[in-house]
Amino acid sequence: MMKLLKSVRLSKSGASAAEYVLILAIVGGGIVTAAIALKGAIGTAMSTSATTITTNAALSQ
Repeated sequence: MMKLLKSVRLSKSGASAAEYVLILAIVGGGIVTAAIALKGAIGTAMSTSATTITTNAALSQ
């Protein structure tokens, strides 16, 4: 196991993999932050859309 870790640490592909993991963590954190910040706005938009569809469906009958 130590031999594997040492070879990954010394190889360039190990460094590239670490950079990709870091980029994914940053992007993932941004998505989570945006979802939390927009939670209320998205819920309100969905509720308004559902009400409009229900109202229009009742009026068209």
